[in-house]
Amino acid sequence: MAEQNPKNERYKARQEKVKAEIDARIDAAQEEKGLFLIITGNGKGKSTSGFGTIARAVGHGQQCGVGQFIKGTWDCGERSLLEQHGVDFAVMATGFTWETQNKEADTVAAQTTWTECKRMLADQRYDVVLLDELTYMITYGYIELEEVLSAITNRPPMQSVIVTGRGAHRALIELADTVSEVRNVKHAFESGVKARKGIDW
Repeated sequence: MAEQNPKNERYKARQEKVKAEIDARIDAAQEEKGLFLIITGNGKGKSTSGFGTIARAVGHGQQCGVGQFIKGTWDCGERSLLEQHGVDFAVMATGFTWETQNKEADTVAAQTTWTECKRMLADQRYDVVLLDELTYMITYGYIELEEVLSAITNRPPMQSVIVTGRGAHRALIELADTVSEVRNVKHAFESGVKARKGIDW
């Protein structure tokens, strides 16, 4: 037991130092504003993370909106749940671009959805807006980058925005407050495992 006391004291001293550093950083972070978050990268879980944040905000009684690009032609568990809790959805509903193989139709669908997203981004009633898979719309040229940057920059000051999707443009990354990259280590689909309801959609 005597040998444990010095270890405990050293542990306590380290934790006290950590606590003091964290407390100082918390005290220094006094600015309040809506945040712009990007969840990008090649790994699975970007949309899941975005929708998890929407669920968290709803749990705090906040008003949320979702613009859903690319996906939308099949049952969406997140949408089925969140619409019951007052979350507004604008859904492109064309499916993957390699399925549609029609750039003109995809562009029209993307622009229609983006019009609804711009409405949400201009409305201070929305506390959080998720723009799911928006990065692809910019990459494919369906939506102009400058228009997206302008809408996000000029949104109500306390509104937070989440953008998901691979290959986030560097201008979006520079504008964002928080950027997370999801890395692909291993994916069941690569081993021939079928997408699973409740896990993949």
